[in-house]
Amino acid sequence: MIEERQLHRPARSLANGTDACVLTPEEAGWTYSGLRIVRMSPGEVRSIETGGDEFAVLPLSGGTSAVTAEDTRYDLYGRDTVFARVTDWAYVPIETTMTIEATGDRPVELALCSARATQRFAPHYGAAEDVSVELRGGGQASRQINNFCSPEQFSGAEKLMVVEVYTPDGNWSSYPPHKHDDSPDCEVNNEEIYYFRIGDAGDTNYTETGFGMHRTYTGSGHEGLPEIDENVVVHDGDVFLIPRGYHGPCIAAPGYNMYYLNVLAGPGGERSMAFCDDPTHHWVRDDLSNQPMDARLPLMTSEGLS
Repeated sequence: MIEERQLHRPARSLANGTDACVLTPEEAGWTYSGLRIVRMSPGEVRSIETGGDEFAVLPLSGGTSAVTAEDTRYDLYGRDTVFARVTDWAYVPIETTMTIEATGDRPVELALCSARATQRFAPHYGAAEDVSVELRGGGQASRQINNFCSPEQFSGAEKLMVVEVYTPDGNWSSYPPHKHDDSPDCEVNNEEIYYFRIGDAGDTNYTETGFGMHRTYTGSGHEGLPEIDENVVVHDGDVFLIPRGYHGPCIAAPGYNMYYLNVLAGPGGERSMAFCDDPTHHWVRDDLSNQPMDARLPLMTSEGLS
């Protein structure tokens, strides 16, 4: 099991060469979820054997790219930054040779989200305009979720679930605190990765000086395991690992929009992102649903900024 001090991984603490993050299940100390942030120069080509991992390839920043799997090529238009637009993406199954190429005249940054799996599904291209954009919460806890690889949006994976969450500056998200672990009161057990990007409010640029906050803690149902009680400042490129316990809120500091990529996988027979709230704060969910949605949302669509 992960030690408490290892849950927060600051930007580039998981770097390997030009790749900003290489997080395997072994590095995380768990079984299923993984993430690699790949940075490629124009014209660069990489060949990756997926082995026992299924992948979602998600453009984060920069130019165009292409993914080839099973002799089928998927051209990804991508986006300037994660704050610019909803992007297209590709799914690549286990036991496949995956070739990735930076096809444009700019460097490209891609998230290779992964889960250990045993069933082999077909490769898939997901168009940006087909991504379900959900507005959740209300008031100061309004946020945007791009459900590109959620169980409801995409059924062609065994374990892997991935969504993008956008929190406008000054707002809260992942709130009320909730969990999905092996405690008796939870129906679903998922390991979860949070990969953060922080941007200047009002434009689409990343910022090294901006920041946000994240909380994860354990309550009842985790007897015999090390307690988790983490309240951390997160910056652009940070990673936070959630093996168990309640997580939330994530808070975007005024002046800085927050993005996080959630990668989930677990031992369950069916993919599910079900959760259970901290009962102390469950009442807040109903209260937020009665508040108006933040008028700034959605921050962007597949056509660009709103």
